[in-house]
Amino acid sequence: MGTVNQISRIMERLLEIITVMLMVTLTLVVLYAVVTRYAWRTPSWYDEVAAIMLVWLTYYAGALAALKRGHIGVDGVLAAMPVHIRMPIAYLSEVLFIGFFLVLGWAGLVVLDVMQGMALITLRWVPLTFTQSVIPIGAALFIIAQLLSMPAHLAKVRSGRTQEEEEIRLAIAEAERDNARAGFTADSLTKDALTKRDQS
Repeated sequence: MGTVNQISRIMERLLEIITVMLMVTLTLVVLYAVVTRYAWRTPSWYDEVAAIMLVWLTYYAGALAALKRGHIGVDGVLAAMPVHIRMPIAYLSEVLFIGFFLVLGWAGLVVLDVMQGMALITLRWVPLTFTQSVIPIGAALFIIAQLLSMPAHLAKVRSGRTQEEEEIRLAIAEAERDNARAGFTADSLTKDALTKRDQS
């Protein structure tokens, strides 16, 4: 389990770096296009490059969300079911998720094969195989993210805890830690309240 957690942390960090770089680059491309529209004229490659970068950002950020199990789900419905029904459904959802991205990855490889020798319309030196490579790469990242996060997720499902409950529990623990650092413990707050009451 320690190795899985370590690989998961490395992948999370890598995906965060790639996602931030894509966001910053996309923002700069859009800003450049807006400025040039008023200064002289918008570059011809702007629309095509911005659209491709948005797709890349979607795949990489989506894989990051999959690693953190941050996609929309219905954990509450699953947690309300008896464990003998809950677990088979959880396993089935994992199989369907991975199956979908296996098909998507295969389709992405077919697309790359079809686009051999083709290039972007506005930037003839950029091959379409490079821009569309995000499909099989993104599918592989989704599968890896799902496999890495699966053991912890299935343990959570087995125990009947939901993602929302886990997030609330972590937020409370963090708030209590922050309050303790600032000296706002339950004892100190009670003592302050009693002191104020006695003074009045």
